[in-house]
Amino acid sequence: METQTIEKVTPYKDITWYVKWAASICILLAASLRAASPSLHLYDMLFSIVGLIGWLYVGLKWNDRALILLNGVISVILFGGIVRHILLYYGWANTVLE
Repeated sequence: METQTIEKVTPYKDITWYVKWAASICILLAASLRAASPSLHLYDMLFSIVGLIGWLYVGLKWNDRALILLNGVISVILFGGIVRHILLYYGWANTVLE
């Protein structure tokens, strides 16, 4: 049986390599915070959006439409959740939403 060698397509040790790993660590940290306690919800969202924006950058550099669509849409949704959380936390939601 012959052994096949699969060549990597993604760049190695360029800026996207570092960003994708940092973004992945942020997303893993966010998921850990989400599982740890509901009181850490804001930190979960902040680490998530940093990771998503990182992966959005990578998707744009690689011209990968699936990464751009997924991370772009989720970033917008998550940004709305962060704004809502801040408005509710500071009690501004009643004045803004009236």
